[in-house]
Amino acid sequence: MATSDDYESLPESVHPSIHMAAGALAGIGEHCVMYPVDVVKTRMQCMNPNPHAKYRGISHAIREMMANEGIFRPVRGVHVVALAAGPAHALYFSCYERMKILLSGSSQAGHNPLANGIAGCFATLFHDALMVPADAIKQRLQIYASPYSGALDCLRKIRRGEGLSVLYRSYTTQLTMNIPFHSVHLIVYELFQDELNYSRLYDPLSHVISGAGAGAIASAITTPLDVCKTLLNTQECCLASTGGPTCSLPNNPNITPTTNGNTVLATAEARGLISAVRVIYIQGGIAAFFKGLTPRVLYQMPSTAVAWSCYEFFKHFFAGKPTIL
Repeated sequence: MATSDDYESLPESVHPSIHMAAGALAGIGEHCVMYPVDVVKTRMQCMNPNPHAKYRGISHAIREMMANEGIFRPVRGVHVVALAAGPAHALYFSCYERMKILLSGSSQAGHNPLANGIAGCFATLFHDALMVPADAIKQRLQIYASPYSGALDCLRKIRRGEGLSVLYRSYTTQLTMNIPFHSVHLIVYELFQDELNYSRLYDPLSHVISGAGAGAIASAITTPLDVCKTLLNTQECCLASTGGPTCSLPNNPNITPTTNGNTVLATAEARGLISAVRVIYIQGGIAAFFKGLTPRVLYQMPSTAVAWSCYEFFKHFFAGKPTIL
């Protein structure tokens, strides 16, 4: 039986490179495995979807994409995420592991919810600095009838038409979403672990259950901010003259609120979180902030389960501790 000093069966002196290597592999696995569901989420959050991009659910969306746009359409842009997820998650997990020990001490690491939440905030700053531009490119490739032939073409057109700074246009929104997301996620994960695996031994089932539960709760809470991020990244509130991707813009682009609030289109580009909130509310009311809730939760549950189970496995494997292999 492990004692309270055997933090996750690993000594405090474990080199950060172990956490970084385990985190990189976990991040790549997480994003690649669940990427098709992420594509569906992006399309379902579209404020003005193309008539050919309206779906009844996740399975229907994937079938329609494969039938009408090609068998590989649900994974278009996955390489962009894979390239960014490795270093982003390496920094994320190594920072989180180090900060929670510094904030709560090695004997209580993982058992102090406040320390876990604060550590998550710091880890998110490093993670998002790398993932935000990748997300912007990825989501532009994910939308229906994307005007880009690939990631490099997208990057070139952004540089010429809008400037590379737009890749970080959703950074504030992303941080506003991801700081509470990852704080809640990490707090809930460690609380689950306190109940299922207090001694922090390598226990695959507890890591899967804890990861899935934490991902579901955190993603549901932060869905409205994810909708704002999608709007900013795909530029759906821009005029067609901006050169950015648009989704079935009506002939009259004036803002004309109706009684049901569903036929409104903004005439100006949303440049930040506040303007994105305004545009979304005008177009669809409160309900619009929860578009894509189901695919987001269904994406995050297995995604975080995969991430944590992979991370814990590789962390113990690289440290020479017993695993299932």
